[in-house]
Amino acid sequence: MPAPARLLVVVPSDTDPPARLGEWLRDAGLDLDVRRSDAGDQLPADLSGHDGLVVLGGPQSALDDEATSPELTGVRQLLRQALAGDVPTLAICLGAQLLAEVGGGRVRKGVDGPEVGATLVAKRDAADDDPVFGPLPLSPDVLQFHHDEIAELPAGATLLASNPFYANQAFRVGRHVYGLQFHIETTPEIVEEWATRDEIGVAASPFDRETIIARAAAVHPDLEEVWAPFAARFAALVRSRARQAA
Repeated sequence: MPAPARLLVVVPSDTDPPARLGEWLRDAGLDLDVRRSDAGDQLPADLSGHDGLVVLGGPQSALDDEATSPELTGVRQLLRQALAGDVPTLAICLGAQLLAEVGGGRVRKGVDGPEVGATLVAKRDAADDDPVFGPLPLSPDVLQFHHDEIAELPAGATLLASNPFYANQAFRVGRHVYGLQFHIETTPEIVEEWATRDEIGVAASPFDRETIIARAAAVHPDLEEVWAPFAARFAALVRSRARQAA
């Protein structure tokens, strides 16, 4: 029996662990190699020992230089390699912003302020033909918690989802590298912690902290219904790459 496909999961901050996404990917048959870069875990020099990559979020900014957030240096290098090799990749929130940045896009402080809490995004027409995004409903539930925005996508990127607040919500570069500005991996407890920590983001929201937490808790069953199958479809890309490499 062949070994399971191996997925590198980079956690830039312990405030955003793999959580439910990690469970869904394991359930889909992947072997997760979780590295917590801000906790001092060493990142591999390249992706030769892995069949796919996940990069999660954190309070750092894609605008941070190496002196400000040295733990992001290796993350950027891995994302560049993923782009160059079209390695199956799922980059979330900060991860998506780093992906856009290293791919030649542009990240900036959000011109309309932070985007926080449970909301919807809308699939773009290009998503219908995408093997991972295609089966999603037209307007899936998502969780937002970001202050920066992806102002420009990398050249040649395909926009897969938008919303009225910030247009570049989900995109694909090449055939297998995906960026999500929003979160799908959270638990209600994680969102409660974020809402407690991020006073600026909460103050920018039309809802108070308690309402943000309650709305997030209410939407989590819908998130699982939609995004667990999405994670399984992404895992299928990782497994396919592993078979090709065998």
